[in-house]
Amino acid sequence: MNDQNEVKLHFLDYWRVIKMRIGLILLTFFLVVITTTVYVIFLPKKYLSKVTLEIKPDSNRAIDPLGASSSTMRSYDPQFITTQFQVLQKNEILYKVIDQLNLIDKLSPAGVKWPKSAIANLLVGDMEVQEKRNTSLIEIGIYNADRELAKDIANTIASVYKASRIEEQQSSVKTGLGEIKQELEEQKTKVAALNQECSVLRQERSIVDPDPENSNVLITLGKDKEVSMVENQVGEQQAKVDMLHSQLKRIDELKPEQLMEALRILNIDDPTITAKLPLFLEAGVEEAKIMASGIGENHPIVRGIRSQRETYAKILADQLDGMRRALATNLQIQEDTLKTFNEKLTKAKKEHGEEKEMLKPYVEKKSNYLMSKGMMQILDQRFTAARIDSQVTFNPVVIREKAEATPGGPSKPSILKWISLSLVIGTVLGIALAFFIEYLDTSVKTIEDIERYLQLPVLAVIPKDISVLINQRRDGQHAEIYRILKANLELGGADRDSNTFTLVSGGPGEGKSTTLNNLAFTYAKNGANVLVVDADLRRPSQHRFFGVDNAFGLADYLLGRATLEQIVTPTKLDTLKFIASGKLPHDDAGILNSQKMIELINQVRGQYDVVFFDSPPILGVSDASNLASWIENTIMVVQHRRFPRAMLQRVKQGVNRVGGNIRGVVLNNVDTKNDDAYAYYSNYSEYYGSKNRAEAPLATGKAHENNNEDY
Repeated sequence: MNDQNEVKLHFLDYWRVIKMRIGLILLTFFLVVITTTVYVIFLPKKYLSKVTLEIKPDSNRAIDPLGASSSTMRSYDPQFITTQFQVLQKNEILYKVIDQLNLIDKLSPAGVKWPKSAIANLLVGDMEVQEKRNTSLIEIGIYNADRELAKDIANTIASVYKASRIEEQQSSVKTGLGEIKQELEEQKTKVAALNQECSVLRQERSIVDPDPENSNVLITLGKDKEVSMVENQVGEQQAKVDMLHSQLKRIDELKPEQLMEALRILNIDDPTITAKLPLFLEAGVEEAKIMASGIGENHPIVRGIRSQRETYAKILADQLDGMRRALATNLQIQEDTLKTFNEKLTKAKKEHGEEKEMLKPYVEKKSNYLMSKGMMQILDQRFTAARIDSQVTFNPVVIREKAEATPGGPSKPSILKWISLSLVIGTVLGIALAFFIEYLDTSVKTIEDIERYLQLPVLAVIPKDISVLINQRRDGQHAEIYRILKANLELGGADRDSNTFTLVSGGPGEGKSTTLNNLAFTYAKNGANVLVVDADLRRPSQHRFFGVDNAFGLADYLLGRATLEQIVTPTKLDTLKFIASGKLPHDDAGILNSQKMIELINQVRGQYDVVFFDSPPILGVSDASNLASWIENTIMVVQHRRFPRAMLQRVKQGVNRVGGNIRGVVLNNVDTKNDDAYAYYSNYSEYYGSKNRAEAPLATGKAHENNNEDY
């Protein structure tokens, strides 16, 4: 809820500024509208002619020698249309239009011949280029005082732009073809040179290349077959060695009875073993039979068979040992042969590696040759395709609708548009100027300003055009304001014995004298015995309020030419007395600052209930400071929205510096009708009804100010 109130308060603050500055806002508004209207009336009348073009991006034909297809269009460029808008307004186009239509003579003022650049700038200012949304169409509009000339200029710009685009396209194609042809010739020269270098390497290093134009063939120097053959030999020999190792191992593990089967498996043919092994086996069988028949081991038959069997066993053992030695010898021979083959293979591989190093330069040259040849073929194909494409006509600009002379009234200026714009600008400028001046205005605008910057209470708020109460036939609505002021002074906590008052202000015209007179009248009307002393010896004004002569008064007393009783003058009220300022001699301007003045103050303080001393502005004259130091109560009068806050702070400092006692501030000359912040201060007028409102005051503060400035 508090946030809503704060927002509302801010809005009311803005609205109050507008109401207070409504005169400035209206003045600015009407000045802008009237100025714009007069300006538009005197602007030259111009007619509009439009030509519609369809524009297409340039093709890529023959532009990029290494690009993609030569007949493709460029990818979409979102800035293409905007770029063409700028191209249309360049001198390259406009100068040709100027020459074709002889615009220098037609557009230059009488007796003057403008340069082309000036005419071109004039055309740019009269040109209107627009894009039709979501299409490739653009409209070129030309404003001119001559309908026919506007039409001719628009159509000529379209024609010149179209010719320029076609010429640019043809030049691009021609340049691209030349670039491709030059690149093709350079590539052919490079291919021929690489082919010659490859041929020389083949001859110098005896390189065997079955197909020099193919990159997938095997290139050799003759050593590859030799390495392959030696590798086969090493493999075969290794197999023989492994077989002999296996045979020798099996023979070492054989028993006599296994010998025949092992020889068969090992594929060994030995006649001795073949003949003796069966006999050895038969003798063993025979021995077993005899032993089974019950004959003892020492029987001659058993012993004979056993001796025979031992003989066969020795023969077989000797033969097996011979076979073992033969296999070992053969194994050693085969291993030596394998070692020889391995050494031969190592040598062949080394020679083959050296041959590969000799092949590397040729392989690199051949690779470069084949790559360059492929590039040459691609360039040759592209050149052929680009040359064919260059024969095809491409129209980048199509004139869809030619310009015609516009019928009816002029198109420019648009009076309605200008007036509408001036209404908006006038309103915005007026409000902005009002707030800017309000920002620069550091004067007191609200009661809060006084309380914040002066740290003083506000005793009363007095509206504009206040009446001089002593000249009214009866109490009116204005009298209530001063009764409020009187009540605030009496209830403000001051000493009841302090009955002397002076009103001070920073500058002239703040309503200090009128406020003092009305306040004194209010006290007197309430029954107090009141004395008003006009201590403003330089520019007195109180005598005009009371309608008395100012020839004799305070100055005479201070100069010793009169007594106090002689200078006191009665008024319309018996309880209200007045001392005029009198005539101030030119050579006695400082007479107020005297002991006589102090004596007068002390004397009247005891004779009257309330004494009021009018004074000059405190910042301009020292008299006000002296009075503030002698008089018990000082009231500061501040005119609403007039003097800056810094000046008012100096007024307060001036009073405090001399020891004065400021009771508070009277905010004067407030526009309560237009300033909503003070509207509640004027609500008391409702209590007086139509009778009081019908009464015309005999004299007002405003009327008084017209005769003599109120201090």
